[in-house]
Amino acid sequence: METSFSPIYRKAIEIFTLTKSVSKYMVYDMSGLKKNGNEHPDIYLTGDIIQKSASLFPTIVQAETKKLPEEKHYHAKTLENLTVSLYKTCSKLEKSVATNKDFIKLLQSELSRFKKMQKAWSLSL
Repeated sequence: METSFSPIYRKAIEIFTLTKSVSKYMVYDMSGLKKNGNEHPDIYLTGDIIQKSASLFPTIVQAETKKLPEEKHYHAKTLENLTVSLYKTCSKLEKSVATNKDFIKLLQSELSRFKKMQKAWSLSL
């Protein structure tokens, strides 16, 4: 299917791949128990970024394959909301750990590029 090769789809795959790597590094920093025996309170954010980024490309496919403009725009708005949520989760992760912040900044930079692509893509639907 041609849709799976669109530039925004490929960028979503890149973000998903990057997110998995970032999460892997973040989990390592957060995996130890605190002195009180509790786990790091933000460890679940690492899974959230993977889950949200995994939702990007199916949402793109939905928008690109729908016939009615209303349906296309509904999925485009869903993609926008996912992207904003993913960026906010990255910001929370950035505040929660002392190391590996460069990886989060890289992901945020890629998300910013994705948002720019997304605006042009939404207009073309």
